[in-house]
Amino acid sequence: MKFSDIEGKTLVISGGTRGIGKAIVQEFAKNGANIAFTYNSNEELAKGQASQLEKEFGIKARAYALNILEPLTYKELFKEIDKDFDRVDFFISNAIISGRAVVGGYTKFMRLKPKGINNIFTATVNAFVVGAQEAAKRMEKVGGGSIISLSSTGNRVYIENYAGHGTAKAAIEAMVRYAATELGELGIRVNAISGGPIETDALRAFTNYEEVKAKTAELSPLNRMGQPKDMAGAALFLCSSNASWITGHTLLIDGGTTFK
Repeated sequence: MKFSDIEGKTLVISGGTRGIGKAIVQEFAKNGANIAFTYNSNEELAKGQASQLEKEFGIKARAYALNILEPLTYKELFKEIDKDFDRVDFFISNAIISGRAVVGGYTKFMRLKPKGINNIFTATVNAFVVGAQEAAKRMEKVGGGSIISLSSTGNRVYIENYAGHGTAKAAIEAMVRYAATELGELGIRVNAISGGPIETDALRAFTNYEEVKAKTAELSPLNRMGQPKDMAGAALFLCSSNASWITGHTLLIDGGTTFK
């Protein structure tokens, strides 16, 4: 399904080169949105992706380096985006951290360490706050917009080793409600999309990935695991005028897994 009111507007999204972020970028570009997306380290991959988007969909696409463990760098990032785009209509906080940064955060409760938990919180909550603040300043100039944070059902149901992430996701959903309440008068809607286990590289890195995959398919009435495009479709809807009275909400995209 295409949303004509997306065409010609600009999406800013963190983490647009892989998984859910890449699927969201593709979906918005397909609907005629211009895209400003961030990457962590692979500049060649990101710039190649931007060129391909422009060629395939006839839109403007640019890639920018961002380390979400340093949220204040969003301020300089948006100044760069201002040079390339004349407006910002949508902001999606999607990028996550992995590897060494989550040591002490992705583990059993009794092994959790403050540094690991803090890193996850910084990349999840603090990065959302600064990114959304900068986006909102620009959305106000064009009469409003839509802000989304990616979340996870791991703050509602138990997932092994996920305490650090799950707690941060609970915090981000609360922050979304506060932002929605205060930004509504500017015509800015703020929502979260909470995904059940989605088949991405990040999930495949889990030590119990195969178990999670099998259990998700077993729990879901649809008998499958979630795919990045499932999240992308929800993001597109929430940014469209079809969702004009939805704000402060967390949309569950979980294949029915949290009910069973």
